[in-house]
Amino acid sequence: MAVARDRSATNASDEDGASEGKSPRTARGRKTLRAILDAAAVEFGEKGFHESSISGITTRAGVALGSFYTYFDSKDAVFRALVRDMSTQLRDHVTPLVQAAPDGIAAERIGLESFLEFVREHKEIYRIIDESEFVDYESYRHHYTTTVERIHQRLKAGAARGEIRADVGEIHAWAIGGMNVFLGLRFGLWDRESNPREVAAIANDLLARGLRP
Repeated sequence: MAVARDRSATNASDEDGASEGKSPRTARGRKTLRAILDAAAVEFGEKGFHESSISGITTRAGVALGSFYTYFDSKDAVFRALVRDMSTQLRDHVTPLVQAAPDGIAAERIGLESFLEFVREHKEIYRIIDESEFVDYESYRHHYTTTVERIHQRLKAGAARGEIRADVGEIHAWAIGGMNVFLGLRFGLWDRESNPREVAAIANDLLARGLRP
C-alpha cells in the first residue's frame, strides 16, 4: 500500500526528503518525487531494505532511472528520505486532530486513535522504521525522539492549563509513546478488526485513572 498517494511532495522537500541540492523546483518535479517516495514505501515495505532495488522503485513509480538520480544518490538516500517523510506524514495526520481536542487527556486519546488509523492505512511504516535502526540509526532515533517530544509538549500544555497533573515530564511522555507503539503494532498492524476508538478509549482510561482500584 503506497503512502498518501494524493499528497504533494512539499513535506518531503521541506524535510530534506531529496538528497542535498536536489529538492524539486516545479510542480512536475514535486509530483515525481512524491511518486518515487510512495513507490519506495511499497518496495521497502514488501521486500525490506536489502532485497529492495532502485529499479524496483522506479518501476513501481513509473519513472525513468534517471529521474530517480535527479533526486537521490543511492538506495540509502531514498530510504533515509522515506523515514523522514513517513514521520512527517504521521505528524501532519495526528497534529491537527489533537490540537482540536477539548483537553489534555482527550488529546492523548485522539492522538492514539488517529495513530491506529494511520497505521492501518500505511502498514509498511513499522517495517521501515524498524529497519532504519540498522540502516540509518540517526533517522530511527530522530523519528522517536521527535514523536515523543510532541507528546511531551502536549502534556506540558495540558498541565499548564490545569487539565493533568502538574509534575508531568519526559518520562511520562516516553511511557505514553511506548504504549502507543505497541498498541499500534497489536491493534493497527496485526488486528484490523478492532475498533480504534474503543482501543484508544481503554488506553486513555488507563492514563486518566492509573491502575489503582
